[in-house]
Amino acid sequence: MKTTVLTLKEQKQKGDKITMLTAYDYSTAKIMDEAGIECLLVGDSLGMVMLGYDSTIPVTMADMLHHTKAVARGAKNALVVADMPFMSYQVSAEDAVRNAGRLMQEGGAQAVKLEGGREVCGQISAITRASIPVMAHLGLTPQSVNALGGYKVQAREAEAAHGLLLDALAVEEAGAFALVLECIPAKLAEWISRRLSIPTIGIGAGAGCDGQVLVYQDMLALYSDMCPKFVRRFADAGEVMRQGFRGYIDEVKAGSFPTEEHSFKMPDEVLSQVEEMSKAGKY
Repeated sequence: MKTTVLTLKEQKQKGDKITMLTAYDYSTAKIMDEAGIECLLVGDSLGMVMLGYDSTIPVTMADMLHHTKAVARGAKNALVVADMPFMSYQVSAEDAVRNAGRLMQEGGAQAVKLEGGREVCGQISAITRASIPVMAHLGLTPQSVNALGGYKVQAREAEAAHGLLLDALAVEEAGAFALVLECIPAKLAEWISRRLSIPTIGIGAGAGCDGQVLVYQDMLALYSDMCPKFVRRFADAGEVMRQGFRGYIDEVKAGSFPTEEHSFKMPDEVLSQVEEMSKAGKY
């Protein structure tokens, strides 16, 4: 069954936890979809884990469209949510609607995600009025990493925590169908989740959210540049890949790959004919 925004709302009501992972290409999206992951986030985190940037800020609409198209082709049942990159929605509601529309129409996404609270409620309202579902994102918002002073836990103090609650209520009122809570205290995330009618998706926000999301390179140990505290490595796929690459190198160097099993045959007489043609000057 295809997951929709209504599916996620029903899951919250039933207490059925929502599963979400990032995806950036067709083959990975297909595997995740077949495994039963309910939501695939084409995150602007691709700037770091796929393109090698040191933040998400350099990611463009062209980047997001390219990767969203690939993921959408691989996802048959999962809900595909595409991140709106830095400066694609902050300037005006008109820009926000236009770019969200491109991610849906050209990219094949079924929803978009943007960062921010009360300051972007105008954009959320405008996008949802265009019949485009919006997932909000509060707490540690990577596009604001320079303003936040780095990748730090947010809303630890009473005033900041209260402000986060106000932001959460505001984005819900503006029309967001779900909310990502990143790097905030677990008790606060659980408390906010109970206050909202829309589902919350946590990343570094404890088990009290209505669902969880991780960057898949982190949970498979593929990305070693940083390992946040909230990441659990569910498999060491990175080491499996390294072993495979080393085995390939060793066998190619030794001449043991490819074998006859991996090669195509030609009758000896055909090769003899080719040799005669070559000697006769037929090039």
